Amino acid sequence: MLAVKVYNTLTRKKEEFKPLVPGQISMYVCGPTVYNYIHIGNARSAIAFDTIRRYFEYKGYKVKYVSNFTDVDDKMINEARAEGTTVPKLAEKFINAFLEDTTALNIEPATLHPRATHEINEIINFVKVLIDKGYAYEVDGDVYYRARKFKHYGELSDQNIEQLEEGASEHINDEEQNRKEDPIDFALWKAQKEPDEIAWDSPWGKGRPGWHIECSVMSTKYLGDTIDIHGGGQDLEFPHHENEIAQSEAKTGKKFVNYWLHNGFVTVGKDQEKMSKSLHNFVTVHDILKEVDPQVLRFFMASVQYRRQINYSEENLKQAATILDRFKNTLTNIDYRLDDNTASEKSSELVKAIEDTDQKFIAAMDDDFNVQNALTAVYDLLSVVNANANSKKADKDALKQFEEKLTAWLLIFGVDTNKLCAQNTGSNDDEIEALVKKRDEARANKDWATSDQLRDQLKEMGITIQDTPQGTRWTRD
Repeated sequence: MLAVKVYNTLTRKKEEFKPLVPGQISMYVCGPTVYNYIHIGNARSAIAFDTIRRYFEYKGYKVKYVSNFTDVDDKMINEARAEGTTVPKLAEKFINAFLEDTTALNIEPATLHPRATHEINEIINFVKVLIDKGYAYEVDGDVYYRARKFKHYGELSDQNIEQLEEGASEHINDEEQNRKEDPIDFALWKAQKEPDEIAWDSPWGKGRPGWHIECSVMSTKYLGDTIDIHGGGQDLEFPHHENEIAQSEAKTGKKFVNYWLHNGFVTVGKDQEKMSKSLHNFVTVHDILKEVDPQVLRFFMASVQYRRQINYSEENLKQAATILDRFKNTLTNIDYRLDDNTASEKSSELVKAIEDTDQKFIAAMDDDFNVQNALTAVYDLLSVVNANANSKKADKDALKQFEEKLTAWLLIFGVDTNKLCAQNTGSNDDEIEALVKKRDEARANKDWATSDQLRDQLKEMGITIQDTPQGTRWTRD
């Protein structure tokens, strides 16, 4: 198995990926806070790491993929109040919406989707250990982590303590400052402030977990004290992932994650402003899928290398749709040729082109999942494939091999070629076939006027006619 190189955020360089257990990968990706429909930025992370997961599976690895739901925090409480509902009901609504949207985008279900509220006992026990070890302290029902005590704090986000202290001072109020020993300390457990707030009993009084502690608990519980890959958006490097490292390694005394992978942002508009709920410039996947083909959206998002920024625009979506159409038309062309009765003739040129493309595809994907180079290699092969499929003596064995390869390659990007090619079918196929047959008869009788009239009629129906040496073909525009 050829080595995959990944860019490790912690070391800020590409490293050869070596799993803890040969042939197996433990992978944790931070999931959404379920108080609203996911926006394109959330989807970008889910798609990026699903693509990475699929490539590892394509390479033969067995991947245990855990992605959580944050189903309790301040945003959940505030939104539940605004909607006049409870936090659990709000969570259930948007977890179901998340699963519906990600299924439409052909994102593989996680091996496990743990929820923070299902892990309260484990969270409390985790916090107890940190207190016993001197890494945490309780004040009026809140529990804070002593960030300065962890000697590697700030390494993931490449910040020193002075920078972190200055940043923290700007974001905390006087009341919280008075409770903390140090401005950079962060909450592990939050005391219940209002009677209507969701809360659980704990040794420190009624309260709920802080955001960061959830992922430390769920990743170590379901994947072990040390895991292969931890993923998430760039915005999670600090403070979320930085705090996860501090909590987890303080508790276990072991390295938490071997490879940290972070995906780039999604931007919108001419100014390429980062998309986020706080900036109120986000578009939900739920709304987009009412107008955009899910396969087009998925392919658009998956066809940009995960660390790069994506600019969401109608123009870029159209470009992705055009590329998908080229793949679809090539597959349709191959299927049409494989079904005819002509003889097959071996083409050494096509066989070599497929082999070379396969090597280029793997080399690109092995290089930190360089999807642009991988797809360019495949796209460049289409002209060779189509030329052979349209020749008098096609290499049907090679065409079949390419069809299988392309199906496997595109599935890495979440594109199901069966669904893609099914878009060529419709409820009026029988009517179209009848018109095509009439046109063939008119051509055989040299009735060019009728032939042209039927071609125009089919064109108005969105059908393009192709006269090939193997007979008449038609495709939907």
